[in-house]
Amino acid sequence: MGTDQEIIFARTLEKVKKLAREQGNSIEKEQVEDAFRGLDLSKEQLSLVFEYLEKNKIGIGTVPDPDEFLSREEIDYLEEYKKELAGLAELAEGEKEALILSAMAGEPDAQKRLIPLYLTRVVEISRLYAGQGVLVDDLIGEGNVALAQGVSMLGCLEHAGEADGMLTGMVMDAMERSIAQYVSEADKDKKVLSRVRKVAKKAADLSRQLRRKVTVEELAAESGMDEEVIRDALRFCGYAIEDIG
Repeated sequence: MGTDQEIIFARTLEKVKKLAREQGNSIEKEQVEDAFRGLDLSKEQLSLVFEYLEKNKIGIGTVPDPDEFLSREEIDYLEEYKKELAGLAELAEGEKEALILSAMAGEPDAQKRLIPLYLTRVVEISRLYAGQGVLVDDLIGEGNVALAQGVSMLGCLEHAGEADGMLTGMVMDAMERSIAQYVSEADKDKKVLSRVRKVAKKAADLSRQLRRKVTVEELAAESGMDEEVIRDALRFCGYAIEDIG
């Protein structure tokens, strides 16, 4: 793929993921094929797309059990949290629309009263993102922050009927960012851990040769590694590489 195609591919993949989340973590095979049709992917490339979606807990032609990727602790947490939310008053559709219109007009009290009406929706959305590294209570926390921000931004809408879509989208985006940050940090940690292991092995080899602990300067000179790279590895592991003194 050329650079432009790679960008289009990445954007299309994100759109497909978001569509699947909106459909309860499920997407049809034909929907995926239609989304990527313009890129002329090979069977092997398309197969990798399906594999990627399945790794992200998305069912192809099936609707996954929403509790399948939750731990016992997370299930217990959701049950207790939903009991707390059950005491919140619900509004009839007309009353809710009036409240949304007031929130769109910038009335702080209406915006504040609107938040509880969407808290259960945040819980439902969090279940779609379970099992991807971020605990469900943290996902709910991110979603609630996005919801609080969203109700103050409803003034940009033209119609009250657009509020549900906007708020749901903001909550989903917040949870996706949280997961993306987790993945990014996990990848970074893996790279640093690999570096620590490399430094430890080089230090052990040189220490056996010299029959004593080695200095950072000696290890850098013998291994060709930068001194700062070695010091970073030491800091990351809490100076636990015993062959460096």
